[in-house]
Amino acid sequence: MFETFDLIVFVASLFTVMIVGLLAARHSTSEEESSEEYFLAGRNIPWWGVAGSIFGTNVSANHIVGMLGVGYSIGFAQSHFELGAVAGLLILAYLFLPVYMNLRIYTLSEYLGKRYNDLSRLLYTCFLIILILVQMIAAFYIGSRSLMLLLRDTPLEIGYTAGVAILVFITSAYTIFGGLKAVVWTDVIQSVLLLVAGIMVAVLTFAQPEVGGWSGMMATDALAGDARKMQLYLPSDHPQLPWSGALSGLLILHVFYWSTNQYIVQRAMGARSLSEARIGIFVGNALKLMVPFFSIAGGVAAAHLFAARIPAGQTVAPDEAFPILVNMVAPAGYGIIGVILAGLLGAIISSIDSMMNSAATLLTIDVYRKYIRPDADDHTLIRVGQFAIVAIVGVSAFLALTTYDPNSTENFFLIVSSQSSHFTPGLVAAFLLGMFDRRATAMGAMAAILATPFLSFGSQAFYANVLADFPAVVDVFGTQLNFMHRVAFVFATTLLIHFTVSRLSDRNADGDKTPFLWINASGANPLQMRRAFYHFLAFLFFQAIMAGCLQLDLIHPTAAAWLSSAFTLTLFVLHIRHDAKHIYQDDRFYAGLVSAATIFIMYYFY
Repeated sequence: MFETFDLIVFVASLFTVMIVGLLAARHSTSEEESSEEYFLAGRNIPWWGVAGSIFGTNVSANHIVGMLGVGYSIGFAQSHFELGAVAGLLILAYLFLPVYMNLRIYTLSEYLGKRYNDLSRLLYTCFLIILILVQMIAAFYIGSRSLMLLLRDTPLEIGYTAGVAILVFITSAYTIFGGLKAVVWTDVIQSVLLLVAGIMVAVLTFAQPEVGGWSGMMATDALAGDARKMQLYLPSDHPQLPWSGALSGLLILHVFYWSTNQYIVQRAMGARSLSEARIGIFVGNALKLMVPFFSIAGGVAAAHLFAARIPAGQTVAPDEAFPILVNMVAPAGYGIIGVILAGLLGAIISSIDSMMNSAATLLTIDVYRKYIRPDADDHTLIRVGQFAIVAIVGVSAFLALTTYDPNSTENFFLIVSSQSSHFTPGLVAAFLLGMFDRRATAMGAMAAILATPFLSFGSQAFYANVLADFPAVVDVFGTQLNFMHRVAFVFATTLLIHFTVSRLSDRNADGDKTPFLWINASGANPLQMRRAFYHFLAFLFFQAIMAGCLQLDLIHPTAAAWLSSAFTLTLFVLHIRHDAKHIYQDDRFYAGLVSAATIFIMYYFY
C-alpha cells in the first residue's frame, strides 16, 4: 500500500528523469543543431553513456515484469535470453560496429543500401518499423498493466487506458525535442533506478522466511527433482524454452537484436570512439548478467513464496507475479515501494523513448530524405523526426489499447519474442553475407528478406499439419514448433536462398561493392582476425569436450564451470598479448571477463 513517503520518492524520481531529459532537449531545440546531433548525439557519447543506454533500452518492463513472470511459471531457463546476449554483443563489437562507424552511417539500412541497393534498404526500414511497433505496443501494455496493479487501492489508482496515456506523455515530453542525447542521459538514470528496484525486490523476496535466502531456495528447488526450476536446460521438446532452441534459433535472434537492430546499435554508433563504444557495450553486458539473479531467480523464489502464502486453488498469472510480489514483500512508508515503482516506470520509459528515436531516425533518413526531399536541411530533418515520433507513438498507443487484453494469463515476454521473430532471420542473413561474401548480390539479399515471413508462418503451419503426425519428430521437437526452432530453420533456409540466388544473378549489375565488404570497411588487421578465428575454434573444441563430459557424468557442473570460464578468459588474454598491449587497457580484456562469467553461469546451472 502506497504511503506519503513512497509517493514523494516516486514523484521525485520521476521529475528528476523528466528534468534531465528536458535540459538535454533545451539544447537540442537550437536552430543550429545538426541532424547528426539530434539522431546520433553528435557521435560524442562516452562509454558509460553507451553502457547505460544499451542496458536501459534493452532491460525494460519486459525484463522486470515479464522475465520474473517466466521465472515464476517456468524457471531459470529464461536466463538464455540474457546469457546469449554476449554472442550478439561480441559480433557487434568486433565484426559489425567497425564497419558501421567507419562508414559514418545514421541507420543500419544505409549499410544495406550501400552494399546492395535502395530496395534492400527500404525493406529493412519497413521490417524494423513493424518490429519497433510490436515492441512499443507491448511496452505500453505491460507498463500500463503493471502500474494499474501496483497502484490499486491507493490514491493514485488508475485504469489501463490512463496508464497508457501517462506513459505516452512522459516519454514524448523530452524525446520529441531532445533526440538521442536526451534519450541517452535519461536512460542512464533509469538504468540505475531499475537496477536498484529489481535488486530491492529480489533481496526482500529472498529474505522471506518461506524462501530462506538463496541457499534455502536452491535447497527447496533441489527437492523437486525433474520439476526443479533452477536449471538452464529444459528438454528439446519443451513447448516454451527447449535447450536446443536456446542454443540455435535464440542465438540468431541475439545476433539480430544486438548487431543489426537499429534501436540498439544506434547507441553504440553515437559513441566518441570505437574503443569507448566497445567498453560501453561490455559494461552494459555485465549489467545484463545481473538480470537472471534478481529478476528470473526472483521469480523462482516468488513461486515458493506464493505456494506458501496464497490459498490453494487461487492462481497468479505470470504477468501479475511482479506487482503481487511487491505488494507482498515491500513494506509501505519507507520509500521502498516508491523506488520500486520509479524503477519499473524507468524501465518502461527507457525502452519506449529509445524505440521512438530510432523509428524516427529510420523514417526521416531512409524515407523522407531518401525519397521525398533529398536536399532537406538539418532543421527540416529534425522537425520531420519529431513529427514521426508523434505518429509512431499515436499508432502504438492506439494498438496497445485495442489489441491487448489487460487481464491475459499468458507469458507475455515469450509471446512478444515469438511475434518479433517472424521477420528477422533473413535480415541477419543479408548482413552476414553482405559483409563476408563478395559474391552476395542485391537479388540474393532481397530474396532472403522477402522470403522470411512466408517461410516463418509457412513452416509453423507445415509442422502443425504435417510433421506433428510423426511420433519421431514430436519426441524431439514437441507437438508444436517452438519459435526458436522455427528461427533456426528459417535462418538456414534464407542463408541458402541468399547464397543460391546470388550465384545465379549477375554480380556486376550491382556495381563495385568491395569497399563495403568487411575486410575493406572494418579497418581490421587480417592477421589479428585470423588469430581470433583460431582461438574461436579452440573455444568451440574445448566446450564440446566439456559438454560431452557433463553429459556422461564425468565431471561436476561446478568444476566444468571453473575450467571453461578460465579457458575462455585465457584465450582473450593470449589474443591481447600477441599485440603487445597491457591487458587492462584493452577492451578485449573486458570482453573476456564478460564471456568467462557467462560461460561459468551456463555450466554451473546445468
